[in-house]
Amino acid sequence: MEENKKIRPIRSYVLRQGRLTKHQAEAISLYGNDLIIPSSNDLINWDRLFSSKEKRSILEIGFGMGDTTAEIAKRFPQNNYIGIEVHSPGVGNLINKIKAYNLNNLRIIQHDAVEVVENMFADESLDAVHIFFPDPWHKKRHNKRRLIRAEFLRKVATKLKKNAYLHIATDWEDYALWIIEEFKVCKEYVLKTNEFQIKPDHRPYTKYEKRGLNLGHNVWDIVFMRI
Repeated sequence: MEENKKIRPIRSYVLRQGRLTKHQAEAISLYGNDLIIPSSNDLINWDRLFSSKEKRSILEIGFGMGDTTAEIAKRFPQNNYIGIEVHSPGVGNLINKIKAYNLNNLRIIQHDAVEVVENMFADESLDAVHIFFPDPWHKKRHNKRRLIRAEFLRKVATKLKKNAYLHIATDWEDYALWIIEEFKVCKEYVLKTNEFQIKPDHRPYTKYEKRGLNLGHNVWDIVFMRI
């Protein structure tokens, strides 16, 4: 056996060869240099990224196609946002939304969220973190891939300011219960509410979510405060 062989980390995602439309590819080519922050070991300087200073700094992890992300940034211009996503179709789609809505308070990082949180955000620099509908990896043998684990939650806690919040939404009850159990061992947080089926106003409904609700599915919104 080869000594010192590098162990591959367990990822919370699989890079799928999703179809990148011409419109999405053009968006990345034309505007990627301005809107995509290259992954690095350098800490994010929010004041250099955004023209408006002294705004709340909010991170979204795994924004998917970015429709909700853009809607939130449009609805709350008093905040600055950075969204993380690994899949190019979503990145291209969000760039198009940014241009269509003329948003100047939203940027993108296309890289693994665990590494980005670890390396690119200063301690106590975030006012909030959003993680909406992360992959539930619902098969038991795949649970090890779930992003929401105590180790990751503790790392996120170091990046949040005191009294900042972490908001996770999922439509898988098993994952919701898993999340709550993982939080129980993290003394850095306190549960904001036990009313998990009440959606906070700052999170818009997604198209997928609306279809699920019409079919009688439940959505869990779990919000924790950094103490």
